[in-house]
Amino acid sequence: MYNDLDPVLHSQIRLAIISILIGVKQAEFNYIKEETKTSAGNLSFQISKLQEAGYVKVLKGYKNNYPLTSLVVTVKGKKAFDNYVKTMKNYLKI
Repeated sequence: MYNDLDPVLHSQIRLAIISILIGVKQAEFNYIKEETKTSAGNLSFQISKLQEAGYVKVLKGYKNNYPLTSLVVTVKGKKAFDNYVKTMKNYLKI
């Protein structure tokens, strides 16, 4: 039986964001922007979708007197990612 894929994560950029965050404690906005090779506006939009779903938490602060935005994946986000990977493995028969 094929389960539905999570529509929040079934987006290339959002899946990339979560994939990056799974492997780190937190990641800065600019790092994620460079890794995903997307514009700041598009990244902000995709982050807001992940935040609305409860998959990421946005942290605001300062670094050397400059505004700094960082992201962390939530427990809900980790579970959603794990389920997405399991579902994909089932699709691929891995």
